[in-house]
Amino acid sequence: MTAQADIAPEKRANRLAATKMNNRMVSEYWESLFRAPEEGKLVCWYEGIQMNPILQAADIAWCHGEAMSALLAARREEGPAQEAAEQMGFDRELCSYARTHVGCAALTQQSTPDAISALPSDSPELKGLAARLPVPDMIISAYPFCSTGQQWDDILYRTFGKKVPIFNISMPWIWGNKKSAKYMSGPEYREAVAFMAKQLRECIAWIEEITGKPYDYDKLSEIMRYTKKAAELKLEAQALCKATPSPASFFEWTNSIAPVNFLPGDQKIVDYFDGMKSEIQERIDAGVGSVPQERYRLFWDGIMNWNKIGWLADKFAKYDACVVSGRYTHLAFWQEPQVIDLDDPIDGMAENFLSCPISISGPQVLDNVVKHCEDYAIDGLLLHGAHTCRAFSYPQFMLAEGVGKRLGMPVAMFEGDMVDESYYKDELVNSRVEAMLEQIDAKRKVAA
Repeated sequence: MTAQADIAPEKRANRLAATKMNNRMVSEYWESLFRAPEEGKLVCWYEGIQMNPILQAADIAWCHGEAMSALLAARREEGPAQEAAEQMGFDRELCSYARTHVGCAALTQQSTPDAISALPSDSPELKGLAARLPVPDMIISAYPFCSTGQQWDDILYRTFGKKVPIFNISMPWIWGNKKSAKYMSGPEYREAVAFMAKQLRECIAWIEEITGKPYDYDKLSEIMRYTKKAAELKLEAQALCKATPSPASFFEWTNSIAPVNFLPGDQKIVDYFDGMKSEIQERIDAGVGSVPQERYRLFWDGIMNWNKIGWLADKFAKYDACVVSGRYTHLAFWQEPQVIDLDDPIDGMAENFLSCPISISGPQVLDNVVKHCEDYAIDGLLLHGAHTCRAFSYPQFMLAEGVGKRLGMPVAMFEGDMVDESYYKDELVNSRVEAMLEQIDAKRKVAA
């Protein structure tokens, strides 16, 4: 019999302690939203771009649809909402973010005292997280390059009996097909920014009509000061992960999207990224990596499987592979804070929304990913095609060919989903990842 001391310990990812603070902030945020009606606050439901600073400045509570769906998946509570949406007639092929959030709308209505519910009052579905969302007083639709986004909000509008006022923001697509077009520059881009900023100001005027109060632009500038500083610290902390071994992984950055996506802009989010940056620097000084024995550095393209964050982090650690970064985490969410003018932040907000990697042309996405892979010394590209989100997955075959040719980099493509776990097939992922790692080893032997 093998002695216990001779058994090698199971390899697991070294998680950052800072992410515990993120989890606390997220829980506190949702609890405050659930209490909002009792505290006399208006509630807005929105999807897509980060409208929360604009709402926060007007003292309006907010529910970000994708964030709620991701929360349910991370806590393994997405089932009741998805089933409710399917009972309403929505197919499983529909965006799982939208399907889950629409299911929340159905359960939320049924959980109100005056609702004629199809479920018994003691039903567990009406006691779960999905049914705790307060009914919205307004809806804002602001989705980049996704036809589902506008339909999603129209479905919510209809689900609430067409009684909730809705404001639609049209997100222009940056074609970038003229010689003058570069990333975040050129006439087409400047016209799009002006158009976007105009709509944001019109949305603020609409909010003034609903609240009956003049909008507090000074408060918006203060909120954006915290948001800008948090985004700068995030980028600085991410840049530290160019070190070998990488002190943090894509999975930590995925877990840290909330502070720069939907949490309130205040000192807490600044402290969070400041603490995260300090912990990462301490790891670099001590030679500690996110993966105990890092041999491979990978780039993740695609949205995260929210119900498998920790599980996937450990899976890749067993392969001695660190997923260092990704398009979803490093090239979005206030990724260009330097353009935000705190005296008048609207234009800078519009620029960040329009430089989101699903708002810009495929060739510009490719250029950004190639540069990123070079900066972070990436060995291989993981392409996670979210089954129900073609908007984010559309350029992945182009990335597979373009990055492969320009960098000679092995690629692994597999399918999963954001919120619907049933589309993820572990055996397929294993075979694709193992084949890619073998290619990396072979490439290294040839180079040696």
